[in-house]
Amino acid sequence: MKTELAKIKEGHLRQLADYKKQLQKKPILKFLFLELTSRCNEHCLHCGSSCDYTGGFELSLEQYKKILTDVDADFDVKSFQLCITGGEPLLRTDFFDILGFAKDLGYHWGMTSNGTLIDAGCARKLHECGMGTISVSIDGLKETHDRFRRTPGGYDAAMRGINCLLEEGGFRHVQVTTVINHTNMHELEPMYDIFCGIDIDSWRIIGIEPIGRALAHPEMMLTGEDYRYLFDFIREKRSEGMPLTYGCSHFLGLDYEREVRKHYFICNAGIYVAAITSTGDITSCLDIERRPETVFGNILTDRLKDVWENGFQIFRGGLAEKSEKCRTCSQLEFCAGGACHSWDYDKNEQRMCFKDVLF
Repeated sequence: MKTELAKIKEGHLRQLADYKKQLQKKPILKFLFLELTSRCNEHCLHCGSSCDYTGGFELSLEQYKKILTDVDADFDVKSFQLCITGGEPLLRTDFFDILGFAKDLGYHWGMTSNGTLIDAGCARKLHECGMGTISVSIDGLKETHDRFRRTPGGYDAAMRGINCLLEEGGFRHVQVTTVINHTNMHELEPMYDIFCGIDIDSWRIIGIEPIGRALAHPEMMLTGEDYRYLFDFIREKRSEGMPLTYGCSHFLGLDYEREVRKHYFICNAGIYVAAITSTGDITSCLDIERRPETVFGNILTDRLKDVWENGFQIFRGGLAEKSEKCRTCSQLEFCAGGACHSWDYDKNEQRMCFKDVLF
């Protein structure tokens, strides 16, 4: 028998499902990602985009200025967040030229970073350049973090970067993001103690995903028991007032939806999110496999506004219909096929589903 809370959640989820159908017809750009580079100074085992830079073409400063100017002409840039990512975006020697230009045009922007290149001077320049939010990766205690990211000294450098940001101050939100896998689950409690001792605005935990380099490491994937422990941990700490959240991915079932993050699951790909890769390709969530059906042109030849209004069809309905398992699932209305980044586009099935694992 369903509890009253479960019935309330079902009602909310049905409203959200109806709203998503409206978004598929009339999407709203809320987040525009710019992958400034595929270069990185770390070599993480879980990297979704693999970051295997071999010295190829990347958009130039002047090209970024034109892109930002065109987007400003076609959209209200104050109505969405510009999300800067990579690779490690601070490896761009013209990083502050690009983002200074964006600031002058009125963009609100934030960044994801491994934090290793942030010192006091960099933190000051980030503040002066208008950065509002940043998420820095800490993937375990010192030894685990450095091993997972294959970067000796990476933990100390990242923690130094976080402390420099906090000492500089003036940022709207400083977040730590942690990728949890089967081998570092036992470090959640000591990490909690560390993050309670510094003045970050939130701690975001995501499970390792079957994408990118992680596909070569099945031994690191979380088990059902791992996930239940993780979600119970997050729920408990949230009840104690810790600004802790699970990432945006995956439908978690009625027991955990709205318990481990402040919103219900909805995949934002193509309805709230667009992205431009370092080579100019127009796509959505940058964790989604890049292939002909998930790339919708190139910013050097196509206007983002035209692509946003007429592209992204694969993410705007029908993905779940390609899978018999999804198509016949009792949770289809709420899940809609799950997260697009973990979809297997060759087999047309979801690689990561919590049905029969959590619920």
